[in-house]
Amino acid sequence: MSLWTSVSTIPFQIDYLQAGHPDGIRTRYLQAGDKGDAIVFLHGTGGHLEAFQQNIAAHAQHFRVFAMDFIGHGYSDKPDRPYEIRDYVKHVLDFCNAKGLKRIHLSGESLGGWVAAKFAADYPDRVGKLVLNTAGGLNPEVASSLYELSIQAVTNPTREKTRKRLEWLLHDKSLVTEDLVDARYQIYCQPGFKRAMENILTLQNLKIRKRNLLTDKDLRSIVAPTLVVWTDHDPTGAVTVGQRFASTISNARLVVLKNSGHWPQYEEAELFNKLHMDFLSS
Repeated sequence: MSLWTSVSTIPFQIDYLQAGHPDGIRTRYLQAGDKGDAIVFLHGTGGHLEAFQQNIAAHAQHFRVFAMDFIGHGYSDKPDRPYEIRDYVKHVLDFCNAKGLKRIHLSGESLGGWVAAKFAADYPDRVGKLVLNTAGGLNPEVASSLYELSIQAVTNPTREKTRKRLEWLLHDKSLVTEDLVDARYQIYCQPGFKRAMENILTLQNLKIRKRNLLTDKDLRSIVAPTLVVWTDHDPTGAVTVGQRFASTISNARLVVLKNSGHWPQYEEAELFNKLHMDFLSS
């Protein structure tokens, strides 16, 4: 199901706002649903808000849903500088302030989970519940395949190279649809996106990555009830990484999904949505 098909029966909008002043980031975001608590979805490295196309409509029945393109990503502004975790955390904070969101549920996938965990540690009063979905931030090893596929995908981009980059995310490669390929291919074809990707991949530099890693102190600072979602086929780390998140955060539990890779919210969407909404509503 495409994003547009999934949201066709619910109130939604895609718009841009200026996040932060005076040098704000023009930020693309999707907003859906008109009742309940606010939840903000944060995507992964090189991604965009369409990463949650299988989740937005289901959640919008019960929550006010927001999904945003990070700084440097998607169709948001791409200032020419390396992006570290503090840049993403500031972007999320500025976005929430611009939308008047004082307290949110925060759900991050991969890089988004890394950012979400750091945000929850730094701004505990702003986070109701936290979901860390195949989150980064603990593994010091650089994912060379992620770096290589990402650079290849934006160097003279083609749909086939874009498809290979997306297939890296999934256990079942057949689930990479033409709609999903086209959405990302159009983003990768933007003028200057190769330079943006180099800035995005800053955290794949070992020295820079290490100084951005989450510490036990960060994790112990998280007071929000936390759901850690991991998979048996995640290419970025074993289930033990998810176990470390869950054992170090004081009020956390781990769920391991069996039939997906790095994108369980897409690959096992029905199960993910049920687990996710049950947790947020409990």
